[in-house]
Amino acid sequence: MSKIIVLASFHPKKDKINEVKNIILSMIKPTRSEEGNELYNFYEEKNNDGKTISFHLFEIYKNSEALDFHRETIHYKDYRSKIEDLLEKPREVKVLNSIDSL
Repeated sequence: MSKIIVLASFHPKKDKINEVKNIILSMIKPTRSEEGNELYNFYEEKNNDGKTISFHLFEIYKNSEALDFHRETIHYKDYRSKIEDLLEKPREVKVLNSIDSL
């Protein structure tokens, strides 16, 4: 089975940057402890003035079942219910399937 890569981007409202950051930070430990999670890294993007303009998650799951499991966890559902109203625009999520070469 192929690994699943998830790239998720968050563009917080200017007055909600710390709230968005803290919500995502709260996801790191429980997600990394999921059996099917192989990587869950959190990054921020800053403008030329050094101010945070967006956050990004880079995630790797063993397979699609592991991603499905993640999306059914309490911590995932809790984060989703809190974060949407704090963003300038909807989350941008790309789910990538690895292509195995012969």
